[in-house]
Amino acid sequence: MSLIATNRNYRLLFSAAAVSNLGDGIAMLAFPWLATLVTRDAALIALVAAASRLPWLLFSLPAGVITDQYDRRRLMVLADVLRTLITAGVIGLVLSAPALPLADDSAQAPIFIFGLCAAALLLGSAEVLRDNAAQTAMPSIVEKSELEKANGQLWSIEQIMGQFVGPPVAGILIALAVPIPFVVNALMFGGAAWCMWLVVLAPRDKPDVINGFWSQMREGIDWIRSHALILRLAIMLGGVNFVFFMSATILVLLSQEIYGLSAAGHGILLTAGAVGGVAGGMIGPLVSKRLGGHRTVMMTLFAFPLPLLILAVTSNPYVASIALFMEVFFGMIWNVVTVSLRQRIIPDELLGRVNSIYRFFGWGTIPLGALFAGFLVNGLEGEFGRELALRAPYIFGVAASIFMAIYGALKLRIPPS
Repeated sequence: MSLIATNRNYRLLFSAAAVSNLGDGIAMLAFPWLATLVTRDAALIALVAAASRLPWLLFSLPAGVITDQYDRRRLMVLADVLRTLITAGVIGLVLSAPALPLADDSAQAPIFIFGLCAAALLLGSAEVLRDNAAQTAMPSIVEKSELEKANGQLWSIEQIMGQFVGPPVAGILIALAVPIPFVVNALMFGGAAWCMWLVVLAPRDKPDVINGFWSQMREGIDWIRSHALILRLAIMLGGVNFVFFMSATILVLLSQEIYGLSAAGHGILLTAGAVGGVAGGMIGPLVSKRLGGHRTVMMTLFAFPLPLLILAVTSNPYVASIALFMEVFFGMIWNVVTVSLRQRIIPDELLGRVNSIYRFFGWGTIPLGALFAGFLVNGLEGEFGRELALRAPYIFGVAASIFMAIYGALKLRIPPS
């Protein structure tokens, strides 16, 4: 029988992930689309995208210490409650704004963008704490032998709700009225908090806090430094996420200006990535079992440049959807192998801290990728034209992905599970 049917705690965690990721999927389209109604400046739009991910660079390390010291379930509940309240603030910001879209020379555009950045930064901070707690709690919810299966199912529902259902729903809702997607988002976060409140976990032995923050953090640093494979995977994930978020940040402009898509059309385009994510989440454990962890990771690394190359040259939204499917499909298989590996070998008492260090390297590059993409487009537009400038981040991503694949082939050796 499935884990969802037999494991109550996993069922509740699964349900919380489903509803919160539906809200995230709606916000995934609503936030950047709202930014494009305020400005067409690629750098300012990238700034909003970067603000949502900047907490992974700023807050990952303290989040790890907090996760190891406090009740992980309560931390998840608190984070989702905070996200509910912050999203309510976004609704107020939208309702207080003048008629959208704003004129290109509107003096209110920078103020509105600043407000969106502040909200995105706060939402991202709560997300860092929530996701770190959720990932470190997984080994306490399912048996270690079932981690690949549990992670694959969880990421599949996250993809279904976050990218398959959420974006097209957001496209419809934003066409009705700009605030509506954010109202639904707030309701989803509230539902996730309720699901996690119902989870019952065995009490953990609270570690004695003998040393201060940096001493505790040093324990995690010493562990990851002594495990070269985990450190290399973290650095490589940073490169992968840098490239992936360059692509994701500029895609909203590519959709509007080259593919000619509406908000609903852009949402449907994003569902192609969701289908790839679902397929990767379900097939990933089988591929890993058949090929082994090492060959599976190598396969994903050498596959990453292809979808970026397609996006760099195509003007056809149907071809772009195939590229997005491939990009997320292989990214999900990478996650199934590498996250399960971490959960299996990192000691529970260090899991929060080591995960936070891993994500500092692996996710801290995301806002940098977003900003790099925005400023790259702005910097090249004057000399090479708007279209080539919009394609430049994808061309750069192809070269970077090829470099990472070669590095991985030389440096990575994934042990059998």
